[in-house]
Amino acid sequence: MTRRQALLMRGAHLVWRFTRGMTLGVRGAAIDPENRVCLVRHTYMDGWHLPGGGVEPGETALEAMAREFREETGIVLDASATPALHGFYFNDRASKRDHVALYVARAFTVPVPKRPDREIAAAAFFPLDALPPETTPATRARLAEIRDGSPPAATW
Repeated sequence: MTRRQALLMRGAHLVWRFTRGMTLGVRGAAIDPENRVCLVRHTYMDGWHLPGGGVEPGETALEAMAREFREETGIVLDASATPALHGFYFNDRASKRDHVALYVARAFTVPVPKRPDREIAAAAFFPLDALPPETTPATRARLAEIRDGSPPAATW
């Protein structure tokens, strides 16, 4: 992450501190039948991440997850299969008031693959046992929990 990007994120968290009592984000692990997970590379952060973002006022966490999957990856969730909540995490790396809900989706389509834009540099599927080297430690930890069936950690 560049210094400018880090300052922008700090500025956003400062604004949220005064406008929101707590921030809630969602992340999603979309895992296909070949046991591959969809990861994204943002233009403003280093590494590969699980897709996701903030839950907006008046939006459920599942609605936010569906929106983030569409916007960041082109993934459309199957309406007949609700993603499973894997865990709820305190994200103390972002701030002392940030929380993340992690969902696992196994029923989805990708009608139109995501093309790079101002926010997303790339979106791609990777085998769970062969993640790219630039995958962030938190993303690796969450995917290991899912892959191994271990309970979620308390912190992101």
